[in-house]
Amino acid sequence: MRPLKFCRNLALLALGIGLLLASAEAATLTNVSYDTTREMYAEYNTAFAKYWKRQGGSLTFDQRHGNSGNQASLVNNGLEADVVSLALPYDIDLIAANGILSKNWQRRLPNESAPYTSTIVFLVRRGNPKRIKDWSDLVRWGVSVVIPNPKTSGAARWSYLAAWGYALKQPGGNEESARTFLRRVYGNTKVLEYGARGATNTFAKLKIGDVMVSWENEALRAVAENPQEYEIVVPSISVLAEPAVAVVDSVVDKHGTRKLAESYLQYLYSPEGQEIAAKYYYRPSDPAVLAKHTDEFRPLKLFRVEDLFGSWQTIHNMHFKDGGVFDSLYDQYRNAS
Repeated sequence: MRPLKFCRNLALLALGIGLLLASAEAATLTNVSYDTTREMYAEYNTAFAKYWKRQGGSLTFDQRHGNSGNQASLVNNGLEADVVSLALPYDIDLIAANGILSKNWQRRLPNESAPYTSTIVFLVRRGNPKRIKDWSDLVRWGVSVVIPNPKTSGAARWSYLAAWGYALKQPGGNEESARTFLRRVYGNTKVLEYGARGATNTFAKLKIGDVMVSWENEALRAVAENPQEYEIVVPSISVLAEPAVAVVDSVVDKHGTRKLAESYLQYLYSPEGQEIAAKYYYRPSDPAVLAKHTDEFRPLKLFRVEDLFGSWQTIHNMHFKDGGVFDSLYDQYRNAS
């Protein structure tokens, strides 16, 4: 009887282990991202799920999108994201400061955890009727600008810093001349949108404004969808925008999804992940993949914000916190409207 009982128990144990492994293989991964990555991550998630299945696991996604700063706040307030893919490194720093993920998150992946980049360009009506060529044209009389709001949009902060950097780099440029320049840009702003996708909709669907200032990927998408209506103007200098990604340590340890989450972000750097980023107009970080897409991504003169402004905390404290430089510019914009 004992051998039979042992075999029965062994069979039950094997069944239990099999069920446990099946349970471990089936997982849901939550990616909290910003608003203009919707299309890219829809395709990337499908590609990664196929890759993960080849590794022996099954996978579903809970994909979240919204303005980058709001997404960071949601994670800090309890939204259980396995990974975050946000518009600003500063937004991930806010989560790290709350102890939810490691403060050394940028050192975990190549390129300071930026698997793809973008920049800020101008989208204008076909034929460029206002003859917009550079940042200086945004402050001309009669030019109507559509731009997101830096208090609510990551793209808007990159846009603001790009314009500020342009002003600083002009002959005799300094902080005061940059303030004056930004004041004039916002003085010409017809609509200060809540987010980057909202700015695109205002400019492209509602036909408001002469020029939209926003992500290169948004501008390229608009031109691809309506080549007879829009074209892109590349300014003389812009910012290297570096959206970033990170594993949320406390959540993956709670969910038991660390290996899955790490693989998910690492796969963004794979040839397939890089090609998907390029397909949706993000600049691949892999030079070999980027070289295959020179028709879409023109060489640009770009600066890194850290080189010009210092740390993101310094940038936030000076420009974007309550009572900072942008608030003073916005008050003048609002009073003039």
